[in-house]
Amino acid sequence: MPDGSATLTLTLHAKIAEIDAADWDACAGDGNPFVSHAFLSAMEDSGSANSRTGWLPQHAVLRREDQRVVGIVPMYAKSHSYGEYVFDHGWANALERTGQSYYPKLQVAAPFSPVPGPRLLRRPGSGLPIATLANALEQACQSLGLSSVNVTFCTREEWDGLGDAGWLRRTGMQFHWENDNYADFDGFLGALSSRKRKVLRRERRDANAAGLTFHALSGADITEAHWDAFYRFYHSTVDRKWGSAYLTRSFFSLLGERLGDKVVLMYAENAGRPVAGALNLAGDEALYGRNWGCRGDWPFLHFELCYYRAIDWAIAHGLKRVEAGAQGRHKIQRGYLPKHTYSAHWIQHTGLRRAVASFLQEERAGIEREMAALAEESPFRKGED
Repeated sequence: MPDGSATLTLTLHAKIAEIDAADWDACAGDGNPFVSHAFLSAMEDSGSANSRTGWLPQHAVLRREDQRVVGIVPMYAKSHSYGEYVFDHGWANALERTGQSYYPKLQVAAPFSPVPGPRLLRRPGSGLPIATLANALEQACQSLGLSSVNVTFCTREEWDGLGDAGWLRRTGMQFHWENDNYADFDGFLGALSSRKRKVLRRERRDANAAGLTFHALSGADITEAHWDAFYRFYHSTVDRKWGSAYLTRSFFSLLGERLGDKVVLMYAENAGRPVAGALNLAGDEALYGRNWGCRGDWPFLHFELCYYRAIDWAIAHGLKRVEAGAQGRHKIQRGYLPKHTYSAHWIQHTGLRRAVASFLQEERAGIEREMAALAEESPFRKGED
C-alpha cells in the first residue's frame, strides 16, 4: 500500500494481544482511555467483546517497510448493530430487502462505549494521512466481503478527513458539562439562572439528606467487594431496560487492575450497605461517565451520583468537561448542554450508499434544528440576574 515514498503493509488481528501494547498506545496517546490497549484488552480478555456478544476483533495495523507501526484502528466484525449507540438498523433492513446481507459489517469503535474520541490512531510524527487509513479500511472490507465500514464517535478532524476521502458523514448529539474555570460547585451554580440554581440546590440537599454515605473511589481504593456490588448494580440497570449484560464480572476487575487511577467509581452506601454506583473513566481533559445502577428508591440519587458528583470531581481535578454518555434531555437543566458527535461510513452497495447519503443529509439538518431548539433550554444566566 503506497503512501508517498513509503510502502505500508496492512494486517488484521483477531486479538489485541497480537499487537504490542507499547505500539498501540504510542498511536492512541493517553488522552482518551477508551482507545487504550488496557481498556480494549480488558474487553477481550474478560469475554465481553467476542463471539458471544457479536464483537469479533479485526484490529487493523499499518506498518512501514522497517516494521514500525504507524497506524492502528480498533475494529470489529459485527453480526448485529447493538452496543453501538449510532443506529443503522434501517440501513440493514433496506439492504436485506434487496436480497443481500448487511451483516457482518466492520465497526470502528470502543465496544459498548458511546464516548467520542480518536478512532484512526496515528503515531505522532508519522505523517500518516487519514485518507491512507480510509483506503486501508476500504480494502479490508472488500477483501473480507463485508458490507460496510462504520467509524463511530470519531473526532471532528477524522470526520472531515473521512468525508474528504468520499465517506458518508453523520452527526449526532450528546450532552456535556464544560468547566468554565469554576473554583467549586457553588461557582458553577453561580453561573445558572436563579430559578435553575434553586432546583439544583434542592436536589443536592435532598439527595444528601437521605442518610447515604458517598465515596469517590479510584485506583487501589476500589476493592473486589466494590466491584461485586457494582456488577449487581449494572445487572439491575440492564434488567430494568430489557437489555443484555454484555460486560462480564471479570471485566470490571481487569479495568481496575489495568487502568488504575483512571477508574473513578462514585459509590453510595446506606448504613454500610452498598446501594448505588456510577462508573467513570478519567482522561486528560474529561471525565467520562459510563455505567450506573442502584438498589432501592432514593431521592435524586441518580442526579447526585452521575452528574453532580462527576462535576465536583472534574472541578477538583482540573478537567475541562464531563461527558455523561448517550441520550438524556434531562441533563440540560443540570448544566450538560448539547454537543455534536461524529460518525463516518463507507458502504459497498451503490444503491444503499445513495439512499443513506440522502437520509444523512436530511438527518444532519434535523440535528442542527434540534440542537438550536435545545440550546434555548440552557439553565445558564442570560443577564436576568
